[in-house]
Amino acid sequence: MVTLKQLAKELNVSISTVSKALNNSEEIGVETVKRVKELAALYNYKPNKVALSLKQNKTKTIGVIIPDVLNHFLAKVLFGIEREATEQGYNIITCISNESLEKEISSLQLLANGSVDGFILAVAKETQVKNETAHFVKTISQGLPIVMFDRVANDVLCDKVIVDDFEATYHATKKLIVENRRHIAFISNIDDLSVGKLREKGFLKAINEESKVKGSVLKINRLDDGQQKISEFLKGNRSIDGIISADNSSGIIAINTALSFGLKVPKDLSVIGYTSKSMSNHCIPRLTTIRQHAKDIGACAAQLLIKRLQNKSLNDVDYSTKIIKTSLIHGGSTLS
Repeated sequence: MVTLKQLAKELNVSISTVSKALNNSEEIGVETVKRVKELAALYNYKPNKVALSLKQNKTKTIGVIIPDVLNHFLAKVLFGIEREATEQGYNIITCISNESLEKEISSLQLLANGSVDGFILAVAKETQVKNETAHFVKTISQGLPIVMFDRVANDVLCDKVIVDDFEATYHATKKLIVENRRHIAFISNIDDLSVGKLREKGFLKAINEESKVKGSVLKINRLDDGQQKISEFLKGNRSIDGIISADNSSGIIAINTALSFGLKVPKDLSVIGYTSKSMSNHCIPRLTTIRQHAKDIGACAAQLLIKRLQNKSLNDVDYSTKIIKTSLIHGGSTLS
């Protein structure tokens, strides 16, 4: 493989001149830049990224840790991160924690050995359940900034990107109340996650403000048969005429289950859920959804991290939490 030194020798210029020409430095004349680039292209010259990162003490690479690659929301956030990082000249390395604290810790340790400049991550379920944050604090203390998204550790000082889960669910519940729904159920299989708890609190606040509205809550554990639990729940609560689903599947299951009981959606039952556009199409009528704009979350997370990487003067007091606005998308499972 040809080197800068060889290019410089053949062109009879200094190595510094070749390097600056390849980086479009204004110090180098137009003709010289042209000669250097033409010769580099002829020899298919590629810069040694490892040597460059050692020299600059930068890898131009971001470590991304997500809990579940099969989760459609997380996959779309990853897409947003990758697209924004690429536009700003960064690469990404992705690790999957599989909701495991141990795997999350090992992923941080693996990439913190000089492979990346910083991290973007959503906290694993086990990490939130055990309320473990020491591994995040240690990573940041090593000079590797972290940006958390969606599932965040509130006690860790770092940049964060979230949606207002409490407000989004509160307003969705209010919408069903405006539809004159009088027994509204909240269904969740993410009760052990911070976002699940916030969504339940938003639901309960809206219900508690209405004396004539009854609220019921169904929590589905990881090992439960979600379809069976929802079926039994609806059979035992025939007066339910509205449902808020906190996760990406329960709303769809609820619609299909209600239809199998002979109920009409949305005439007899209105349903709102958190899910993507593609997932909402898995039922008829299509699910009305609280859209979180996952790609925007990913792009914002990448922007925050790169800004911190490029501005070393930023300190602890500059940490920010960006809130991405949700949208309520009518899909046919509500009256409007």
